[in-house]
Amino acid sequence: MSFSPPIRTARLAGLVFAALALVWLGFGQAAVAQESGDLRFPALTGRVVDQAGLLTPETEAALTTRLEALERDTTDQLVVVTVDSLQGREIEDYGYRLGRAWGIGQAEERNGVLLIVAPNERKVRIEVGYGLEPILTDGLSALIIHNEILPSFRDGHFERGIEQGAAAIEAQLRLDPAEAEARAAAADSPRADVPVGPLIMIGVIFFLIFVGTIGALARGGRRRRGSGVAPILIWAAAEALRNSSRGGGGGSSWGGGGGSFGGGGASGGW
Repeated sequence: MSFSPPIRTARLAGLVFAALALVWLGFGQAAVAQESGDLRFPALTGRVVDQAGLLTPETEAALTTRLEALERDTTDQLVVVTVDSLQGREIEDYGYRLGRAWGIGQAEERNGVLLIVAPNERKVRIEVGYGLEPILTDGLSALIIHNEILPSFRDGHFERGIEQGAAAIEAQLRLDPAEAEARAAAADSPRADVPVGPLIMIGVIFFLIFVGTIGALARGGRRRRGSGVAPILIWAAAEALRNSSRGGGGGSSWGGGGGSFGGGGASGGW
């Protein structure tokens, strides 16, 4: 028995759906395996953790005093950390996992911030907890990095860059919330971390579903009993999109039980 072109098109669409789902789920499994790899974080010994040895004892003590005062006055927790290795990870991935592992921020407010410096990889990041994202937006974080931190880093003055970055973050956190949000909104720009891969996959899937539907209509609207591939692939695409986002908690006694970081903030290199 021969099949008409619309039927062949519908079956081809189903096969393409299945192939896309298998490929994407394979990538997802690989990402999960990488995500579960062990990361060795430095111990959370205080508000300044200088694993890379970039700060003098005097500078570290002065920063600690400022950050203690900031938390006392606002409840916001800002931690400065320098690391000797990102262990092969992107600083964005390392940063939000570190914030969650340390439990930075108050659990109810989710108001933790990390200023992370990785001198060996020449990377710096401001990692922002969920609760502070409206006032320490990606755009404002990027401005602080590029205007206050990177110029000093490029000249080899790590202490000065770290002090200026921490001071700029502190100044923003101390503003009246309405003023802080207005300043952040003015500096902000559209986020560049849209999950493009899953969105492309979803677009392809719905296009092929559309083609399959047209094929079914061309057969007079009769529905064929089949494997039900389309619903499975819609689920696969939704899972891919969901897994591309970050979330979750964490905890540590000093950190306030927070750790609600989802990738907000900005990074830079020199």
